[in-house]
Amino acid sequence: MSNPNASASTSASAAIPGPDGIVLPLPLPVLRVPMLDRERQLFAYEIVFHGEVGGDESFLQRVLSTVTDGALNRLVRGNRAFLKMPAELLPEDSDVLLHQPRLGVVLQPHVADDAALMKRLQKMAERGCQFMIDAGDIDLEASLPLETLLQMVQFVRLDASRLTPERLQERAEHFHTRGIRVVADQVNDHPTYERCLQLPLQAIQGRYLLIPQPIEVPVLTASRLSMLRLMSLLQESNPGPVEIGNIIRTDAVLSYKLLSCVNSAYFALPRQLKSVEQAAIFFGVKRMRNWIDTMALCGMDDRPPELLRAALIRAQMCEKLCAGKGQGEMAFTVGLFSLLDTLMCAPMDFLLTHLRLAPEISDALTGRGGPFGPLLQQILAWEAGELTSAQVPPLRIQRMATVYMEATQWADEVFASANGKTVAE
Repeated sequence: MSNPNASASTSASAAIPGPDGIVLPLPLPVLRVPMLDRERQLFAYEIVFHGEVGGDESFLQRVLSTVTDGALNRLVRGNRAFLKMPAELLPEDSDVLLHQPRLGVVLQPHVADDAALMKRLQKMAERGCQFMIDAGDIDLEASLPLETLLQMVQFVRLDASRLTPERLQERAEHFHTRGIRVVADQVNDHPTYERCLQLPLQAIQGRYLLIPQPIEVPVLTASRLSMLRLMSLLQESNPGPVEIGNIIRTDAVLSYKLLSCVNSAYFALPRQLKSVEQAAIFFGVKRMRNWIDTMALCGMDDRPPELLRAALIRAQMCEKLCAGKGQGEMAFTVGLFSLLDTLMCAPMDFLLTHLRLAPEISDALTGRGGPFGPLLQQILAWEAGELTSAQVPPLRIQRMATVYMEATQWADEVFASANGKTVAE
């Protein structure tokens, strides 16, 4: 599934000496966390830096390098984004941030107590920099400094896990009345999400997006049943290139998307592949099965695009981080199918009765067991921002950072290609 010609230039970096004095890029561990509007479309990304990266001048320079070298823009695809970094590290000369009109900064309430910092923020606000104050459950109108800070910001983010439903509604309506746009954070279950849909919110953020909805009796639509049958046939029958071509030939749309994607400029193939059989020969049967599963899932236009991208990112990370030789394709399937229950709106055990995957895959998906379970669990901890050097060596975190940056670009390209679009530069 990988692009052999893809560059690692998407990694936010600082210079470090390598072998023979060659300067190598040092990736800056960073995550993009989506905020979705009520139509489940992307409103903005929050850019979160790994908690152990540091809070010094070198960290600031590495952050700013992500802006100046275009790595951050590639990570967010030109969408609105908010940097979550210590406000104390905001540069005295903020021109780098001001030249990025869709890039804002997340502020913590305590900055209101720093007079010098408040002056700097006021100058940035006057020059058009966008701020979001991470209010949590704090009363932002409890003091004059907080009220002064509140007058600078365009967005307020409220913590839905720490506010009662009544208090969340009251504060959301109050800020909305004041003309300040509101984002609900820590929306980590579907009942909370449903309540948030009734509030005057600009966006909703939280783990709810990756969690399957509780359903008493799973019912799959005809299109989803057809998709599962296709995936099952590819897994069970061990088809060769000709058989794969025959299986896909009945789905003209899927065939077209598949060939359009593998022939796109991003993958820079030496020659155009004119049939599914040729593609299966070129990539190999196992890899081609992953391509077909990927294209099938990307065609689910009733699911949030960011959820589909999350599945693609997990798949690519699993493949790249898989230590076992010759097991990359199987690891890819683990990552791709790890969100299948959320995508299909059905329990994982129910779906696996239709798919009959290899035990190594199903064990990872159901109980995080088998050879791929620990790998998947590590990736889940990474995307939740919970992977620390106490759990894995620092070099592993740097490796995760590099793979994550590459996986996001890959996922964006594949998703865009599958839907006949191009990724914003």
